[in-house]
Amino acid sequence: MSFRPVKSSTLAQPTIEGAGVKLHRAFGFHNPDMFDPYLLFDDFRNENPEDYAAGFPWHPHRGIETITYVLTGSVTHKDSLNNEGTLGAGAVQWMTAGSGIMHQEMPKGNAQGQMHGFQLWANLPASLKMTAPRYQDIAGKDIPEIIDDDGTQVRVIIGEFWGKRGPVDGIAADPQYLDIFVPAGLCKTFQVDTYRHAFAYVFEGAGRFKETAQPKGVLLEKEVLGEELNIRDLSGDRTLIQFGNGDEVTVQAGPQGVRFLLISGAPLNEPIAWHGPIVMNTRDELKQALRDLNNGTFVKPVH
Repeated sequence: MSFRPVKSSTLAQPTIEGAGVKLHRAFGFHNPDMFDPYLLFDDFRNENPEDYAAGFPWHPHRGIETITYVLTGSVTHKDSLNNEGTLGAGAVQWMTAGSGIMHQEMPKGNAQGQMHGFQLWANLPASLKMTAPRYQDIAGKDIPEIIDDDGTQVRVIIGEFWGKRGPVDGIAADPQYLDIFVPAGLCKTFQVDTYRHAFAYVFEGAGRFKETAQPKGVLLEKEVLGEELNIRDLSGDRTLIQFGNGDEVTVQAGPQGVRFLLISGAPLNEPIAWHGPIVMNTRDELKQALRDLNNGTFVKPVH
C-alpha cells in the first residue's frame, strides 16, 4: 500500500451565485484537469437567510451532473421536465443534466435560519453528453452509515466502502463520495483506488493529512495535545486537500476530531469546452448548446 501525499491545501473562497447566494467555492472554472472528472465544488453553508433566500432561479445545464448534499435546512427543486421535490437534512440529489435541462433550486433554512450543504459538479464523458436527463433523490435515512469500533463514522453517499454501497448508482465517473468523522486524537487510514483523482474537504474540527508510518486506528492523544502536532499545522473548516498518487489516505484528527468529505472519481481525460452551466467537449458543441438555448430547443423531448 502507498499513502497519497498532499499535493495542495487551500481555503475555499467567498463568491456569489444564483440570485445573490453567498457561498464559498473550493474549486471551479480554472484548471479543470486538476480534479477531473469533477469540475466545481461549492460550500453553501449559511446562518443568515438574507445570504441564501433568493436561491438559484431557473437556469440551464447541459453535459454535466450535479450532486447536492444537504446537511441542515432543505432545498426545493423544480425542472423543465415537471420533476419537483424537496431535499431535507441529510439528503442527496444526483442530477444528470445530459442533453439539457432547465431547473431551479430554492434553499430554506431550519428554525434557526441555518442552511448548510454542498454542491459538486461532475463532468459527463463525450458518449453521454446528450443522454436523457434524470434525477436521483435520496433521503437521509436511506444513506448507509458505518460506525467503526474506534468511533469513526462514515456515511456512504456514493460508491462502495467498508462493505456498504451508497444508494446512488449508474454514474459515469464511477465516484466515491464519503462523509467521514474521525474522533479526537485518532490517526485513521482510508483506502482510495489508485487510478482515481481524490480530494478531501474539511468542514468541522481540524486534522492533518499526510504520509505517515503510524498504524491504523492508533490513539495519539499525547501527540495531539503535545508539541509534536502543531495546532497551526492542522487543516480546518473550509480547507480543500488535493491528494497525489497512491491508494491510501491518512488523517490525524485534532483535539475536537475532524469531519470531512472524501471524494474520488476516475478521470475522463477528455477536452473541455465550458461556458457557465454548460460543459461540452468542443467549441462547436458549446456554440450549438447556446443556439439551442436561444431558440428554445435546449430541452429535448424525452422518449
